[in-house]
Amino acid sequence: MDRYEILNRIKTHEEPWDIVIIGGGATGIGCAVDAAARGFDVLLLEQHDFGKGTSSRSTKLVHGGVRYLAQGNIKLVREALKERGILYRNAPHLVKKTAFIVPCYSLWQKVFYGTGLKIYDLLSGKYSFGKSRLLAATETIERLPSIKTKGLRGGVLYFDGQFDDSRLLINLATTAQEQGADVLNYAKVDSLIKGQAGQIAGVVFEDLESSEKLTVKAKVIINATGAFSDSIRKLSDAGAENIITFSQGIHLVFDRKFLSRDCVLMIPKTSDGRVLFAIPWHGHLVVGTTDTPTDKAELEPKALDAEIDLILETAGNYLSEIPKRSDILSIFVGIRPLIRSERTKKTSTLSREHLIEIDEAGLLTITGGKWTTYRKMAEDTIDRAIIQADLPSRKSATADLKIHGYSENLSSEDLAIYGSDADGIQALIDERPELKKKLHKDLPYCEAEIVWSVTNEMAQTAEDVLARRTRVLFLNAQAAIDIAPRVAEIVAKELGRDSEWIAAQVADFNEVAQNYKLF
Repeated sequence: MDRYEILNRIKTHEEPWDIVIIGGGATGIGCAVDAAARGFDVLLLEQHDFGKGTSSRSTKLVHGGVRYLAQGNIKLVREALKERGILYRNAPHLVKKTAFIVPCYSLWQKVFYGTGLKIYDLLSGKYSFGKSRLLAATETIERLPSIKTKGLRGGVLYFDGQFDDSRLLINLATTAQEQGADVLNYAKVDSLIKGQAGQIAGVVFEDLESSEKLTVKAKVIINATGAFSDSIRKLSDAGAENIITFSQGIHLVFDRKFLSRDCVLMIPKTSDGRVLFAIPWHGHLVVGTTDTPTDKAELEPKALDAEIDLILETAGNYLSEIPKRSDILSIFVGIRPLIRSERTKKTSTLSREHLIEIDEAGLLTITGGKWTTYRKMAEDTIDRAIIQADLPSRKSATADLKIHGYSENLSSEDLAIYGSDADGIQALIDERPELKKKLHKDLPYCEAEIVWSVTNEMAQTAEDVLARRTRVLFLNAQAAIDIAPRVAEIVAKELGRDSEWIAAQVADFNEVAQNYKLF
């Protein structure tokens, strides 16, 4: 993951690439892994940092989606449950089985949710994470001592998956590189090149680190830019009608005291018809998500007061200690790219299935979908790309491909999330003991992780480190602001930057971090 070497390979690459992918989120990186594992010559370009958008802002669940089961979308649920099992098998250092509990305040709720989750179990088949069962009120309280007990009749226990989204994405980017792809962040595509027959033949992009414009040719271009898909489609066809509509989802982060055990609380119905999760994550509690229609895609969307109030009110109906605005440590917001429908404007009912489109100029767009099904989305996309570019027919190999960092021997140490890379970070500490120093007293991250993320994971800025290589900004926005100057200093030393760069980094990061703070 050496950015200088990747740029040099791009500049000296004379033949057209088999596949060029635009977009470095879960879909784009997944496509790069799949295509490279089949032996194709692959380049991926991301306009900002890997996972800057929606892919770092999920609910942190690898799941089939019980809400989609209630909507009757059996196909999506079955596919997602299968992909959940494959991802757990291939990345056990990042994906874990977790107990979920649905509290029930009537016998009817126990029967209804218990029956639905038995169907959920059956759909998982051989990829099951464990069988659901009914709980008495006493066991529900034992497993969720923070739950509101008045009127509680018991609960339903089931099992699903949990993960760290941007850590998985970085490991997938490394996997793509190991398979032979080249992936480049801070590479903004400005235009598409068309040949004499009007077919897409390449792209022009700007290396945002040097402001240099580069041209690359390709046999097929894949648009995997998520919420920004329509803007890339319009580079191919200015008159193209939009196929994406947007939904905003927010999450609030609190101290773990509000839900002290490791079980996830699943709130089965909110006032806007969604489910809500309260999830133990990295020593904190994440509560979300909302589903609010919005008319634009932004890299840094902002939470609405009504969304914050909805989560606080709903959580307060189930938790014995009611969280307040002053308890919020961080707020993160993501934009969902949903397939537009003329039948409904209610985004919560729109399908989470994916769509592949090829326009008249040959631009292949993959959009929609959900994090859990990224691998299947990529497989379907590369199958279509092979046909579109008349590439050699080769089957996907990702169902059995171990993702970088794969390790079955995980400890409870702070570096466990790095999987096999933990040894490399520990070696850094052994070589430079000063790097063992913690960045913040309330968080587990140390200075060695910053060095590792710059030298091995292509982090280029303080934000890359604080938001996506570590998760400090997502866990505690004020803590992230407090340590940003020291993080910028470490990044600057590794990249050879000066004091002026450090000052600019701190200012830029503080501006972004304000979106994650309530006060």
